[in-house]
Amino acid sequence: MLSNLAAGLFNHGRIQTTLAKAKGLRPFAEKVITLAKKAKADVSRAVALKRLALTYVRDEDAVHALFTKRVDEFAHRVGGYTRIYKLGRRISDAGETALIELIGASDEGRKPRSKRTAPVSKAEKTLVADAPKTEKAEKKK
Repeated sequence: MLSNLAAGLFNHGRIQTTLAKAKGLRPFAEKVITLAKKAKADVSRAVALKRLALTYVRDEDAVHALFTKRVDEFAHRVGGYTRIYKLGRRISDAGETALIELIGASDEGRKPRSKRTAPVSKAEKTLVADAPKTEKAEKKK
C-alpha cells in the first residue's frame, strides 16, 4: 500500500488520502527521496541506490521521475520533503482525510510565531489604553 501511495506522490506531487495513511507515508517517502539525493551526489553508487529505491517503490516510472526530474527540487533541502494538510472528515464514514504534498527547495514554510512573554488579557488592554500618556509620547506628536 505504501509503495502505491509513494508512486502516486512522486508522479503527481500531491495526493489526497486518509490522515493515518499520510502519516505513515511521510517517513517512507522521505527515505526514498534521501536515496535519490545520495544517488545525485555519488554517481558511482547511483545504479545501486536506484535499484534499492525500486525495492521500496515498485513503480519504475515513478522512481525514474524521482531520480531524474524531482531530485533537483530537494537538492538544497536538509529534510522535511513532505507536508500534510488536514482536510476534514469524509461524509460517508467520517474518516479524517489529508493532503500530502512534496515541498520544493524554494518553499520557506510557515513563519515562526513572535515570542511574547505572556498573553495580554482584555482587562490589561483597557488599563494600558486608559493610562496617562508619558512625556515621550507627547513629544512625538
